[in-house]
Amino acid sequence: MEDDLIICRCEEVTREEISEVIRQGAQTADEVKRLTRAGMGLCQGKSCRRLINRIIAEETGKDIAEISSSSYRPPVRPIQLGFLGRED
Repeated sequence: MEDDLIICRCEEVTREEISEVIRQGAQTADEVKRLTRAGMGLCQGKSCRRLINRIIAEETGKDIAEISSSSYRPPVRPIQLGFLGRED
C-alpha cells in the first residue's frame, strides 16, 4: 500500500498517519482510532476497520487474528427536544 493512500475516507486518514502512530507506540485499533480519528466518521469504521487491523499486523509483526477490532459507538445525530418529551 502507498503511504499517501487514504485508509479512512470519512476522516481522510492516510496509511502513513496510521503507521506513524503505530511506530510511536499504538498497539491496538482503539489506540489508532483515538490518535488519528480513523474509524470515527459516519461509517464508524465499516469501510476501514479491516485495513487498519491489517496495517497494525504488518507494522507490529503480529498475526491478524491477534488484532482486536476497535469498539463501536453509534453516531450522534441531532434530534428535536420535543421528541424526548413525547409520551406516545
